Amino acid sequence: MDPTTVAARLTPEALAPLVRALFVSEEAAAEAGVPDDRPVPLARLVAFRGEKPALSGEDLEALAGRIVAIAAPDEAAARPVAGALARTLGVLGASGLDDWQAVQLPPTDFAHRLRAAAPEAERGLSADGRALLTAVLDVVAVHLLYFLTQRSDFVARTLEDETRQLAEQAAPGPRSDGTSAPAAPADDAAFEERFARDTIVLHNHLTIFGIDLAHSPDSWPLDAAYLGLQCERGQPRLPATPDEQRDPGPQAPPVPAEQALAGLDRVLVRGVAGSGKTTLLQWLAVATARGELPAALAGELRGRVPFLLPVRRFASRSGIPSPAGFLAAMGYPGADAQPAGWAERVLRAGRGLLLVDGVDEAPEDERERLRLRLRGWAQQYPGNVWVVTSRPSAVPEDWLAADGFTELRLAPMSREDVAAFIQRWHRAAAQQSPADLDRLGHYERTLLNAVRITRDLGRLATNPLMCGLLCALHRDRRGYLPSGRKELYDAGLSMLLERRDRERAMVPTDAIDLPRQPKIQLLQKLARWMLVNGRSEMDRDVAVDTLGRHLPAIPDAARQGDADDVYRHLLNRTGLLRETTPGTVDFVHRTFQDYLAARATVQQHDFTLLLDHAHHTEWEDVIRMAVALARPDECATLLNGLLAPHAGVRAAEARHRKLLAAACLEHATELDPEVRGRVQRFTRDMMRPTTPAGARALGWIGPIVLEMLPDPAKATNSEAYLLALTATSIGDDMAIDYLTGLRERPHLDVRAQLASAWRRYDTERYAREIIAHLDDAELYFPVSDLEELHALRRLGGRPHLQIAGRFTPDQLIEGIVAEPLTRLWLSYDLGVPMDWLAAFPRLETLLVGSRLPRPAGVPEGIEVVEL
Repeated sequence: MDPTTVAARLTPEALAPLVRALFVSEEAAAEAGVPDDRPVPLARLVAFRGEKPALSGEDLEALAGRIVAIAAPDEAAARPVAGALARTLGVLGASGLDDWQAVQLPPTDFAHRLRAAAPEAERGLSADGRALLTAVLDVVAVHLLYFLTQRSDFVARTLEDETRQLAEQAAPGPRSDGTSAPAAPADDAAFEERFARDTIVLHNHLTIFGIDLAHSPDSWPLDAAYLGLQCERGQPRLPATPDEQRDPGPQAPPVPAEQALAGLDRVLVRGVAGSGKTTLLQWLAVATARGELPAALAGELRGRVPFLLPVRRFASRSGIPSPAGFLAAMGYPGADAQPAGWAERVLRAGRGLLLVDGVDEAPEDERERLRLRLRGWAQQYPGNVWVVTSRPSAVPEDWLAADGFTELRLAPMSREDVAAFIQRWHRAAAQQSPADLDRLGHYERTLLNAVRITRDLGRLATNPLMCGLLCALHRDRRGYLPSGRKELYDAGLSMLLERRDRERAMVPTDAIDLPRQPKIQLLQKLARWMLVNGRSEMDRDVAVDTLGRHLPAIPDAARQGDADDVYRHLLNRTGLLRETTPGTVDFVHRTFQDYLAARATVQQHDFTLLLDHAHHTEWEDVIRMAVALARPDECATLLNGLLAPHAGVRAAEARHRKLLAAACLEHATELDPEVRGRVQRFTRDMMRPTTPAGARALGWIGPIVLEMLPDPAKATNSEAYLLALTATSIGDDMAIDYLTGLRERPHLDVRAQLASAWRRYDTERYAREIIAHLDDAELYFPVSDLEELHALRRLGGRPHLQIAGRFTPDQLIEGIVAEPLTRLWLSYDLGVPMDWLAAFPRLETLLVGSRLPRPAGVPEGIEVVEL
């Protein structure tokens, strides 16, 4: 039930008499000696308490039933909701509040307090029933508090502002100060319908890089192109010191984002560049606006109003907005048409879905202000759902934990995800180019094989952005792919800047026809300006002025037009820039901005700039790319500078710089062996992690860390577990060689970590070299796809299995060896009854993940354990 519809039906005329009936009459109050000139406990005012209550329990339930019937006359769930409302209203007399204290609470807080005092009232209600109860109680709370102000001269006189506000909410009309009154619920409902439609139009699309080369659109419908993302419990990517990190507990397998988000109302999602953070929020906004939510999220998000707030658009320009400024900060074209106070009412009613995208795109000195604002909002507007995103290292671990936020991390794409993305990409391309169907089918098959067997490509294909680039380049180059990250970005720029218009049979429409290199040089100037100024977007006027200052040095561009002409050409024809709102411009993806900024800085030999900022997390990718672009002597300068003491750098930041130097080694194509050895000597002692979080964070450095880890044969069991965490955090098959030194360890934590990492590596090789050697005593073996399921079958099965991927019952019955299986752990909601478990006669225990619904149809004799 839509809360605005409930509010529209529960008019003051219908509701006021029913609310009044909850309290003793004025005559009865006077006889009982209830004063009206000082605070009175609610227990003395309600009509259903005392020796001879005027309102019996049956009367109270009947009254609640009348209220619910007005709000939802056709609702099948009305009767249980009426009972729940009666039990909730019944705690009014036991709340411990007096009328003066109650009226000081916002109505939504008052309603929340009543619900919290009667948790058993909602037991047995469906998700729709709970939503209806919340909507009804929010409206009733306004009228309850308004009645208290009308009853007591003391309250009305002492809390004048609160009394006036409650009067306006209970009976909208002209305000005492002459300003316009809040919009009526019907006005809110009409605007929300329009806003929902516009949200779907604005966000139901995404760019899949490279498909737009041949007579095809620049973006694709979100519901057709969205690849379900997976989340795992968030971990820091580069800790200040290992000892500062707490133990986050066992690493659960990644689960679909909708399952990870289920039941959470405050979430911080971390993800690397290109991992799909913005796409995830777009999908949440569109699915909520449409009302087409997966079952795991339907109960929590149905009926909510999504606000998708890109931090880049407001943090460094207009400042962090108030609710009234949300729509303007979003760039919503109908912002001026919103009813006065609408966003505030949505948040006060606890009906908002706040999607705050890209904390890392706020200047570093603004992030603390943003955190305080998020804290203030969450406290001021309880009941709303908050999802905040950031790059992993932009904010500290537990940045919002004190405010009740749970941290999740977008998991790297699994082999199955990569294959699904490649197949979907080629299907989408075939729809736009039917004549190329056979050729695209060939490209799809060869790319799937290349990503599977080629180490460098497998390491690159870990997120949607990189997968899209690989697909586009593979097609553009007729089956040839560059092998390294630098080569990939160079090829991507060539494709977008030089071949894009030619492939789309476009002719110059603006009298400007620039070769690839001048375009890159000009784009680099804009990217460098953003880097130096700590911005992820710039004013259009600043961009034009920046181009104007550099045009004289680029004759190919200068002779074809002025700075304004060149700006429009770069915006319209390169595919790399976009105007997010009128008057502002940014790069289509931060990765391209960082890469172009690194190119510009290396060309200017401004390594001092890089070293001065190396301890700032937003410069990490720029520095790594600079090492890939620099000449050998320049690489040595950068790496030696990262190791050397630096003025004003704290000890934790100095450690960060040294680890960054180690992470840069894999990007240096040519480097003095003495410099490489020096980096390894400086960082070798840091490769002995002391906590689980610190161990996982070392995986950020990449495969080079495997050369510096100590010999696992000489480690204690606790040390071996930490080494296993580090090695399995490196998504490269090179790690398998190191992990073979740990596979014979009997310690359960070590074996569990090795088993849980299977999905990150080549299935057959990992099964052969690691899984087959693990002692299966008390160990759950996770299976996330059919390949793993079949590999484990070939090994003869195992007694304890963990289902960590989407399977059908038939696939599990066929793939699991029935004889040894005694325990099954479900980490993934299969969405079907469990009667198929009868195929496993020795199965004794079914474990169910904490966020999954209790399974139905479990055969007798199988114990169900909820984790």
